[in-house]
Amino acid sequence: MDQNPREILDSAPMHWRQIVVVAICIALNALDGFDVLSISFAAPGIAEEWGIDRAVLGVVLSMELIGMAVGSVVMGNIADRIGRRPTILTCIIIMAIGMFAAAAAESIAYLSATRLLTGLGIGGMLSSTSAMVAEFSNTRRRNLNMALNIAGYSTGAILGGLVASQLLEVTGEWRSVFIFGGIMTVIGLPLAWFFLPESIDSLMARRPGHALERINKTLGRLGHAILEKLPALPTEQSKNSITVLFSSKYARVTGLLTAAYFAQIMLFYYVVKWVPKIVVDLGYSQAEAGHVLVAANIGNLLSAVLIGVAAQKFSIRPMVIGSMILGFILIGIFGSGLSTLGALSISIALAAFFINAGVVGMYPIFANIFPAHLRASGIGFVIGVGRGGSAIGPIIAGSLFATGASLLVVSLAMGLGGLIAATMLFLLPRRSSAP
Repeated sequence: MDQNPREILDSAPMHWRQIVVVAICIALNALDGFDVLSISFAAPGIAEEWGIDRAVLGVVLSMELIGMAVGSVVMGNIADRIGRRPTILTCIIIMAIGMFAAAAAESIAYLSATRLLTGLGIGGMLSSTSAMVAEFSNTRRRNLNMALNIAGYSTGAILGGLVASQLLEVTGEWRSVFIFGGIMTVIGLPLAWFFLPESIDSLMARRPGHALERINKTLGRLGHAILEKLPALPTEQSKNSITVLFSSKYARVTGLLTAAYFAQIMLFYYVVKWVPKIVVDLGYSQAEAGHVLVAANIGNLLSAVLIGVAAQKFSIRPMVIGSMILGFILIGIFGSGLSTLGALSISIALAAFFINAGVVGMYPIFANIFPAHLRASGIGFVIGVGRGGSAIGPIIAGSLFATGASLLVVSLAMGLGGLIAATMLFLLPRRSSAP
C-alpha cells in the first residue's frame, strides 16, 4: 500500500498499544515532576543544615533547571537524529545517577553539580516524550494526550510530594527525598525498555537501516496493514534540524513560542521553587510547607487535564492566553498577605491552576507547528531556551527577597511573566498556530 503511516495513525482509533506508550510517557514525566521538585522539598532542610541564605539557595534551586535547558536543546536534537527510544533510556539513567549522587552531597558545589546532571536527563526526557506522545496519538486525541503527558509532571509532584512530606516528618533528613526519587527513577527503566517502541514518525524521518521492516513491525502490532515501500521524504526536510528552526518558514513562530515559554515558565517556577521556603518563613513547619506545595500541584494537575479535554472541542490559543492573564491576578492575591495555612493553600492552588494551564496549553501548539523531522528539536529548543526562565526565575525572586522586597512585590514582579507570555501568543501568526 502507498498510504503514509502518519495518515493511518491519524485517522484510526488508538490501539491499546498506543495507549500504553502514552501511559508510559506520562509515568516518566511523573518521575520528572518529582525529580525536579525534590530540591524544593529538601530546600528548607538544606538551608538549615548548611546555614545558607536565600540568594545562595536561589542559585542551588536553579541548577537542575539550567541542566534542563541544556538537556532539552541537546537531547531533543539527538532524539531527532538517533531516535526517541534510545534518548529516553539514556535520560532515565542520567536522572537516576543524579538523584543518588545528590543524596550523598556534603557541599553546595557538589549538590549543585548533581542537580545540573539530573536536569540534563529531565530536559531530554520532556522533549523526547512530548514528541513520542504526539507521534503515537491520532488526530482526535493528540491535544488531550499532550496535555495529559505534561500532567504527569504534576502527578509525580503530588504523589511524590506526599511521600516526601512524610519522609521529612518521620526522618527529618532531606537526603531521604533524593534516595526515594532515585529508586523510583530506576523502576522506570525496565518499563521504558520493554514497552516503548521507536516512533514510526522518527523512523520515517531518519530512514535508518531496516526502517521499512521496523515500521511494518510496529504497524502490524497496532493492527494496521503493512507498507510495500516507504513514502518519499518531504522536500523541505533537512538533516540540520536546529538550522531549519530559523528558516523563513519557522523563525517567527520559533521566536514567539520561545519567548512565551520563557516568560510563563519563569512565573511557574517561582511558584514551585519558592512556595515551601515562603511558607516556612511565615512560621509554618517544613511538613506544612510541603502540603502547601502539594496543593499547588493539585491545581497544576487539574488544569492540565481540563485544558486537554477542552482543547478537543475549543480553540486552544484563546484559552491559554486567558489562563496566563488570570495567573498574574491570582499570584498577586497569594502575595497579598493571607494569614492562614488554608488560605495560602487555596490561593496558591488557584494561581497554579491558571499558571500551569498556560504552560501545558503551549505543548499542543508546539506539536502542531513542528513537523516530525523537527518535532523533538523544535519542542526541545523552545522549552530548552525557554527554560532559561525557569533558571532565572528563582534567582530573580531570591535576589528580590534579599533586598527586602515584600512577598506582594516579588509575586507581582514574577507575575509579569504571564502577561508577557500572553502577548507573545497573541502575536503568533494565526495560520501557524494549533487549531
